[in-house]
Amino acid sequence: MNVDILGLEAFLAIAEQGRFHKAARELHITQTALSRRLQNFEDQLGVKLVERTTRSVALTPLGASFQPQARRMLAELTDTLVGIRETGLAQRGNVVIACVPTVGVRYLPEIIREYADRHPSNRIRILDHASSGVVDAVLRREAEFGITLAGLRHPELEDRPLLTDRFVLICREDHPLAGRRRLRWRQLEPHPLVFVGAGSGNRPLLDSALAAAAPRLRSDYEVQRSSTAVGLAAAGVAAAIVPSLAVQPGTHPELRVIQLFDPVVSRQLVLVRRRGGELSPAARALFDLVVRRS
Repeated sequence: MNVDILGLEAFLAIAEQGRFHKAARELHITQTALSRRLQNFEDQLGVKLVERTTRSVALTPLGASFQPQARRMLAELTDTLVGIRETGLAQRGNVVIACVPTVGVRYLPEIIREYADRHPSNRIRILDHASSGVVDAVLRREAEFGITLAGLRHPELEDRPLLTDRFVLICREDHPLAGRRRLRWRQLEPHPLVFVGAGSGNRPLLDSALAAAAPRLRSDYEVQRSSTAVGLAAAGVAAAIVPSLAVQPGTHPELRVIQLFDPVVSRQLVLVRRRGGELSPAARALFDLVVRRS
């Protein structure tokens, strides 16, 4: 049964004011409208709650027993609605977002810190997935929005450009290439490399961008996560090709970052959300902060 809020209000106003004209004035409606609301409410319940004569208004026994329950119901509903409104205005609540791992390493931390300062009571859950996993998480409503690689378009999602992230070479300070600031891709051919595997969203992007230059790279080590590549390079296993966001300043002081060109290869990161979907107030606050930082 649908709850007739207007009828409930009309009944309580009549019960508490004891006169139709006073109840109508309290609700800022006409007596005719008040009578109609009460009649509809009684018809919905199938019982008589109020007895009205030309001189007086009285509650039926059932109406009298229902009055305290009705008052409690209306008070609880009002408190709930006020709570929802205040939550929306204060942008309180929990947020779940999805992102590719490198975004969680370099890009998001400062944004999350600022968000936490503004909304200290909010809880944030970050799902760090491969690029396809970010899209799936948003589609399945496991995350309210995500940050992933451009190109993985889906008709149910809308995206907006966020930032461009260039691929670089990283190697330990004792590596033969450590003294170089810039290198052509072909200059990497003699050296063993840590390269992303086929399961990474970065691999098809690199393969496509390097197809024309066709360098014969020695991908002696393949990984799925850039963080693994950084660890191998820091240990001196081999130099590694990673997005620049994968290298967190100060974390591995022994590593050197070298720019690669001919060609310059970059990836575009985008902010994705469900098309036509409504973000929760807490998620909207974080979403807008990400947009302002882009």
